[in-house]
Amino acid sequence: MAWLLTDLSNAELEAPVEEREEAVQSGRAHYAASLPVEYQPSPEYQQLFQRELASSAAQLAGAVGVVTELVLAARGGNVVLVSLARAGTPVGVLMRRWARFAHQLDMPHYSCSIVRGRGIDTVALAYLAAHHRPADVMFVDGWTGKGAIARELADAITKANASLGLVGEGRFASDLAVLADTGRCVDLYGTREDVLVPSACLNSTVSGLVSRTVLNDDLIGPGQFHGAKFYSQLAGVDVSNQFLDAVTAEFSTVADEVARAWPVLRAADRSPSWSGWRVAEAISQAYGIGDVNLVKPGVGETTRVLLRRIPWKILVRADAAEDLRHIRMLAEQRGVGIEMVDSLPYRCVGLIQPRGRE
Repeated sequence: MAWLLTDLSNAELEAPVEEREEAVQSGRAHYAASLPVEYQPSPEYQQLFQRELASSAAQLAGAVGVVTELVLAARGGNVVLVSLARAGTPVGVLMRRWARFAHQLDMPHYSCSIVRGRGIDTVALAYLAAHHRPADVMFVDGWTGKGAIARELADAITKANASLGLVGEGRFASDLAVLADTGRCVDLYGTREDVLVPSACLNSTVSGLVSRTVLNDDLIGPGQFHGAKFYSQLAGVDVSNQFLDAVTAEFSTVADEVARAWPVLRAADRSPSWSGWRVAEAISQAYGIGDVNLVKPGVGETTRVLLRRIPWKILVRADAAEDLRHIRMLAEQRGVGIEMVDSLPYRCVGLIQPRGRE
């Protein structure tokens, strides 16, 4: 795999979460201009991650197989996987491993940056266009929440094709393949259940020790990829390969199930309904938030809120409470209240604290 990122490991980019949240919500700074301080999990939380990984590895392996088969059916054997860093990176690695396992096929795999409100890295796209057929590229992410990145990708690819002079069959397509399409905003997915992807439980230590991506005009000049940091000091607690190997080990277990499931899903109506976006808008209105970007639906997005934002409250569907052990542990550690909601379409939703709201 190749990271299409500029190494910013020596830059001082981390900011206290309160200072960072205030700057982002006030409009004084974009969220991608700095980095949150990396969450260091407690021993109890690390043990919980291990239990969640062990219990979900087979389900995840099945989702990896299904989405990879759908991608191969859509793009053919020349597909080039381009993960959206960071959450999409381990998923792309797993999809590549499935293609090798099931078809003895080695897919080229890259990871590049996309930033909400700023678009995809066009320098990275130019690199890809110079080395591959753009039409063979398939973008990959971990999951969808309300669909913000799917919308961003569609808009960004249209603009990028125009700026790069790509037309007709020589263009990039904005298709996005994910493990879990909980927001119902893509048609290439392994499942639409609100499942926990264990890589959402941690940050860099389950993503190759790479930070989330950075787009800071003081550090990234013309012709450079978006940036990221490599946290070599965290190598002792890195579980990236453990996560990948645990899921890969289940491939043979789920192979027959995947072979039965993916053709059925391919023939089904997978049209996006964008229901996740409507749910987020309704929650924003009901709780007087006034900004849909502060509503983060789904297990993965809720986990991110608790790990690197200032959470206001966590909404949990009553029948899912017992399954969300890591959410309850993080909420307790952060001193955040949990509100039970019977009719929630997701298992949980994280609400970021709006400015001025105690």
